[in-house]
Amino acid sequence: MLIAGPCVIENAELLDIVAQELVRLNREFGTDIVFKASFDKANRTSLHSFRGPGLERGLQMLADVKAKYGLRLLTDIHESWQAAPTGEVVDVVQIPAFLCRQTDLLVAAAKTGRIINIKKAQFLSGKAMRHPLEKAMESGAKEVWLTERGNSFGYGNLVVDFRNIDDMLQFTPHVIMDCTHSVQRPSDGATTGGDRRFVPAMAKAAKAFGATGYFFEVHPNPDEGLSDAANMLPLNQLYDVIQSIL
Repeated sequence: MLIAGPCVIENAELLDIVAQELVRLNREFGTDIVFKASFDKANRTSLHSFRGPGLERGLQMLADVKAKYGLRLLTDIHESWQAAPTGEVVDVVQIPAFLCRQTDLLVAAAKTGRIINIKKAQFLSGKAMRHPLEKAMESGAKEVWLTERGNSFGYGNLVVDFRNIDDMLQFTPHVIMDCTHSVQRPSDGATTGGDRRFVPAMAKAAKAFGATGYFFEVHPNPDEGLSDAANMLPLNQLYDVIQSIL
């Protein structure tokens, strides 16, 4: 299971560039990469940071990607009312890490009938993710994925306890490693920092611990990206990373 795409929808040209490469990689490796991009980054550090095109325009741009390239889609929601319209377009509705305990959000996502991907909060253990999963399943979700993305380590740092992957596998068959958000340096000034050179190693380590999927935010020019620039993987490096884990 592979998920890849830019952090946020910046423009249609970026979506086309990334989608074309994912189609090529699918043909090369015989994979089914799910295309990921956010229509709104509601949890930016600064009020002045770029958030995206918003729900209506963003969903239309994602629908265009599916129509043109046949890729499955994933995007995240931040409020319960966004679930229903999002579920009409995407194949996987994602719950952000900081919101994974929000009951109403989980219930609304489950009611879409789509796959739900819940990112593990930076303040929770892998074992504690049983409860968000149960909330979604008991609310009607047919399939729920859990995603590891590191834990807060003091101020402005994350560490990954890879034992969380095995802990979550004890109660769900779908555990994904977020290889790019896990190398973040949160609240590093007015934007989140990070160190993308560790992304390939995160993927390999997660595989050793039994991860069933991998999540990569990618961009043709990461340093020019409008969100998560420091930890996105250059698009032209995705081939080698996928090859190394397959």
